[in-house]
Amino acid sequence: MALDEPKNSDDTFDIKGLKFVVDKEFMEKAETIKIDFTGMGFSLDSNIDLGQSGCSSCGSGGGCGSS
Repeated sequence: MALDEPKNSDDTFDIKGLKFVVDKEFMEKAETIKIDFTGMGFSLDSNIDLGQSGCSSCGSGGGCGSS
């Protein structure tokens, strides 16, 4: 998950006043993406393995594997 501007290869979704940009090819594979704010960061869930089990980030440089 990252901040980005929409490109021609992206779909955009406006949900409850928040704009989400998702690559069209990724969205076809994922089918559904669930994003939850856990209080400590964001949790992503999808029909595909995102390879980030237990990871969260608040968008301020946090992320997987950083100590």
